[in-house]
Amino acid sequence: MPRAHNFCPGPCVLPESVLSELSDEMLDFEGSGMSVIEMSHRSAEYDAIHTETVDLLRSLSGAPDDVHVLLVQGGASLQFGMIPANLLPADGKAGYVMSGSWAKKAFADASRMGTAYQAWTRGEGPTAMPEPGEVTVEDGSAYLHVTSNETIEGVRMLTFDGYDVPLVADMSSDYLARPIDWEHFDLVYGGVQKNLGPAGLAVVFVRDAVLDRVPDSVPSYLRYDFHAKSNSLGNTPPTFSVWAMGKVLRWIDANGGVSAMEQRAAARSGVIYDVIDGGDGFYRSPVDPAYRSHTNLVFRLPDEDLEKKFLVEAEAHNIKNLKGHRSVGGMRASVYAALPDEAVSTLADFMTAFADANG
Repeated sequence: MPRAHNFCPGPCVLPESVLSELSDEMLDFEGSGMSVIEMSHRSAEYDAIHTETVDLLRSLSGAPDDVHVLLVQGGASLQFGMIPANLLPADGKAGYVMSGSWAKKAFADASRMGTAYQAWTRGEGPTAMPEPGEVTVEDGSAYLHVTSNETIEGVRMLTFDGYDVPLVADMSSDYLARPIDWEHFDLVYGGVQKNLGPAGLAVVFVRDAVLDRVPDSVPSYLRYDFHAKSNSLGNTPPTFSVWAMGKVLRWIDANGGVSAMEQRAAARSGVIYDVIDGGDGFYRSPVDPAYRSHTNLVFRLPDEDLEKKFLVEAEAHNIKNLKGHRSVGGMRASVYAALPDEAVSTLADFMTAFADANG
């Protein structure tokens, strides 16, 4: 069967060349007689994979020397608890920008562990993100947590300037699809299954200054300094996820790096938004155009019956995973880095034809 036009919001589509390499090397990695997923994480073969992956993350992201690159199991959801455990003092507080579903989950876990407050909450009207002057940061805040791109609501944060407090950012769904402005951040994290590789792993960039203030009460695996001191090898890492992500990072590097991914994301999302905006109201986006995501494109049709028909006919055209999240309904097309351009043009053509036939 031909490869699907896969718009899944996570796990993400991977480059076909990477999948082929993984398949070719699965039974015997570089003449070792073993698969990577069978060999010791202390072996020379795996150490080379691990080191290259970390080095690629550092070079592609442009992380400065005082920032550690950590590979932590559990995805971004585990980080919702690790962040306050490491950064939020018992007598301190932290602000959270309530931009969508994932920000709410991060805030809920922080509130279980200490004092967290809502520094900004979206009001009525089109989905949007705040400008810096709209965020209320209380004096003495240990950090401000932001989500660069909300996967479910399809909204992205435009700027991280103007905050007089250390920023912590969940960048899961546009990780390395936009530059990271390091002067603003103490910690950046994200699950890799949105843009960089298979599920089961989070990449965490964390500054030395954060490691110096981790409370003694935090258990070993939940400590960022534990992972930093052990080069993320303090326990058995998710070797397959690291191996596969390293190949995706190589692919990103060979295709122009983060700046090229950013330009590509803007151009390809623009193709779909042009169909939405040019359809005489048949399609509608609930997001303020200024804040529309470049990786997770959400839209609605005139009614739910047409939405069901749209999904059925899309499947018949081998266009997969367009159903919106159950909490918001509608449609969602996730246009991640490795999605072929052909998939985007196929979806745009299908949407135009569907509107013509049903509008």
